[in-house]
Amino acid sequence: MSTTVKVTVDMNLCESHGQCVFAAPEVFSFDDDYLVYDAEPDRARHGKVVRTAASCPVRAITVEKSP
Repeated sequence: MSTTVKVTVDMNLCESHGQCVFAAPEVFSFDDDYLVYDAEPDRARHGKVVRTAASCPVRAITVEKSP
């Protein structure tokens, strides 16, 4: 069984700085000024998503690992 991650963004905290979009454009993007993201990115992107969450200036991104 492989580990998966679930990505959530607290849109009440998010200030649309775009650090996540620049760091992981395959997971995060802007659509008409709103942040959109892949809530369950594939396994190959897990490390990048964790590093991207850590770089969020307002800590709006949460990554949870699950079996």
